Amino acid sequence: MEKKSAKANPAGLAAAAAVRPALADPAQVLRESDGLSKLSFLVFGLGNLINRQIIRGLLFLAVEAGYIAYMALFGLSAMGDFFTLGTQEQGQVYNEALGIFEYSDGDNSMLCMLYGVVTIVLTAIVIAVAYMSMKSAYCTQVRKAHGAPLPTFRDDLHSLLEENIHGMLMAFPSFGIIAFTVIPLIFMILIAFTSYDRDHQPPGNLFDWVGMANFTQLFTGGSRLATTFWPVLGWTLIWAVAATSTNFILGMLLALLINQKVVRGKGFWRFLFVLSIAVPQFVSLLSMRTIFNANGPVNVILRTIGVLGATESIPFFTNELTAKLTIIGINIWIGVPYTMLSTTGILQNIPAELYEAARIDGAKPPTIFRKITLPYMMFVMTPTLITSFTGNINNFNVIYLLTGGGPDSLDYYFAGKTDLLITWLYRLTITQKDYNIGSVIGIMTFIVLAITSLLTFHQTGAYKDEGAFQ
Repeated sequence: MEKKSAKANPAGLAAAAAVRPALADPAQVLRESDGLSKLSFLVFGLGNLINRQIIRGLLFLAVEAGYIAYMALFGLSAMGDFFTLGTQEQGQVYNEALGIFEYSDGDNSMLCMLYGVVTIVLTAIVIAVAYMSMKSAYCTQVRKAHGAPLPTFRDDLHSLLEENIHGMLMAFPSFGIIAFTVIPLIFMILIAFTSYDRDHQPPGNLFDWVGMANFTQLFTGGSRLATTFWPVLGWTLIWAVAATSTNFILGMLLALLINQKVVRGKGFWRFLFVLSIAVPQFVSLLSMRTIFNANGPVNVILRTIGVLGATESIPFFTNELTAKLTIIGINIWIGVPYTMLSTTGILQNIPAELYEAARIDGAKPPTIFRKITLPYMMFVMTPTLITSFTGNINNFNVIYLLTGGGPDSLDYYFAGKTDLLITWLYRLTITQKDYNIGSVIGIMTFIVLAITSLLTFHQTGAYKDEGAFQ
């Protein structure tokens, strides 16, 4: 079918060959477009309308007309409010007829910012449509230059089921990503540059743009925020490294032990350790919190057998050092079975011929482990380790359900000694309503995760040599 159409329409193939490289290079489209094509960037669909591609041109023009109507009715005022974040505060007015105070209408800074972000994103989309209009006119220009027939609207519809089906299938998901991910993400990032805190709660109070003041406050040495941020960041990284490494090492050793030929009932032992996964994690954490609290079973047993005095107890969660060690220990109980399952699957897929060849060459078990087993496991598991490290930095459940971030400290700004960045962010936003500082911490958490994850992954064999173990 393709060969037949190629013979029937060589001009169309030549036009397609000329257009295809340009579509991937916007600079080439702009450079080689004639005046009509460039004018189509300002008047959407103009090139299509003049070349009798009426429906395509009208669709482009409808987008521009809708945008102009939106900006005239709502967009311009939304952009003005976005820059000011409102000027009129909500107030109280005494109603003499009713003898009560009533609230007068005022601006809402949060809505001013949200509508402004929506308008900016919509403008960016319309600019992309303007480029599509120019590109469409350029394609028509090239086709006419090669004497090729211009596609009709029926051809356009047909292309949506053939070569452009990806665009049709991705249209709705892309809209969802923009509406429910991109716009909220931009909105939350912008809050970091405002004074949106517990003293500036709309609609009763307005907040304003403060630039980099929140970041400066977080990193200035003498501020209380800075004296909280750096210790919390340090403990977050220590916790992430400790939780990731202990789970990986102990899970791998457990998998190696169970996988030995001399071990009987491998299925039973795996089931025994995996059984803890079947229990919801929050139930396990709350149970551990009860077991290790001041009057929990562990302390009661130690008092009963005389290890502790009648009124003594081990401060598993009330002392900074013991609380951190207890958290890491409990996390091992929760996380090791997952690692054991992953590494068991890897061990069972390492070719037996490698082990046999190593034994024939006289290699001892430690050498076999160091030269065959460990490299193979690290090659496969490194992306998972990076993911686990990222998850542990944001491991809200373990910290919140075991210690709640405590023990609390008066030296910290609404944070406890075991708070991670994510749990501190929760306190600041949900409890203290300091949304601006919470947004700053969220941005810093993202930066830490992005840098560590990307740099680490780019140094791994899984990235540098994908086919090493194929």
